[in-house]
Amino acid sequence: MQGNVMIVGLGLIGGSLALAIKKQHSEARIYGYDIQKSEIETAKALQVIDEVANSLRQGAELADVIILSAPVLQLENLLIELANFNLKENVLITDTGSTKMEIMKLANELWPEESVTFIGGHPMAGSHKSGVASAKSHLFENAYYILTPSSMSADRIEELKQWLEGTNSHFLVLETEEHDYVTGVISHLPHVMAAGLVNQAKKHAERNPLISLLAAGGFRDITRIASGNPEMWKDIVKQNQVNLLALLDDWMGEMQNFRHILEKGDDPAVSHYFEVAKEYRDSLPIHSKGAIPSYYDLYVDVMDVPGTIAGITTLLAKQGISLTNLNIIENREGLIGVLRISFEKDKDRTKAQGLLKYHGYHVSL
Repeated sequence: MQGNVMIVGLGLIGGSLALAIKKQHSEARIYGYDIQKSEIETAKALQVIDEVANSLRQGAELADVIILSAPVLQLENLLIELANFNLKENVLITDTGSTKMEIMKLANELWPEESVTFIGGHPMAGSHKSGVASAKSHLFENAYYILTPSSMSADRIEELKQWLEGTNSHFLVLETEEHDYVTGVISHLPHVMAAGLVNQAKKHAERNPLISLLAAGGFRDITRIASGNPEMWKDIVKQNQVNLLALLDDWMGEMQNFRHILEKGDDPAVSHYFEVAKEYRDSLPIHSKGAIPSYYDLYVDVMDVPGTIAGITTLLAKQGISLTNLNIIENREGLIGVLRISFEKDKDRTKAQGLLKYHGYHVSL
């Protein structure tokens, strides 16, 4: 497809979308704009974008497609600015925010006519890295990419899918209300819960320092998402307040129910509680990407001797296997410790698992 694409916000998501579009539509011209000058310079140097937009107005007025990849509360201000520009007739605008109700409402108010089309977008993939330097064209591969059209924009859904086909995502068209409810259940509430668990541990750790020491293993794993950007999550929960309040009430009822059966000493009910959770979790898709970034971890038993970790990383590097993080979970002098290696893709983890086993390492998932 030919045309000018304007990416507003050159972080991980915006940069990855630019690369995916360039890969599929080499004839398109990608313009980029970001309030951070360093991100613009990096994007141009890495050829993530073709042209630097000197201003939001300049790039927007040249664009056939505008993709807004910014924090959710900033999106509203960007839409208001765009409404004051001389945009091309039939320009197509979309965003990447994780809440849709407020942005869709504002877009419908700003452009009640069909000269400008806004379709909400939410690519449900991400990474534990940030910034345009970490952008990858395959970031959204096999991820769900949710689109929320208004009644006036529904006929241009296929056009937007064509522009985004290089993402190799699974497109899902949802009503705005359904999107915010679903993401509230599987993403926003879990982030609140993870933060709550960490805050509770911090409170108890002030009385007993052993808590911080012992929380270094599994507790860190189950609360990883609590390390998300605080300002970003403040904005997200504010935007999805109505759904979250209802979900929090439901969650507190769930905990009250468990407290009741535990207090009664109802062993069958307690077992059933965990069994139902296990069965449902085990039935969830393994290889699909969801609202929360997946962690592809491999655990390797290692001896505490010089060069052990270097030997493992050298083996992986020689086979072109990329890893995203290394973490020593346990390390006591002279004894076996556990090295956790994190990968971006499941296939990289599988390849590493076979390679390390071949070289005599004890590995586990």
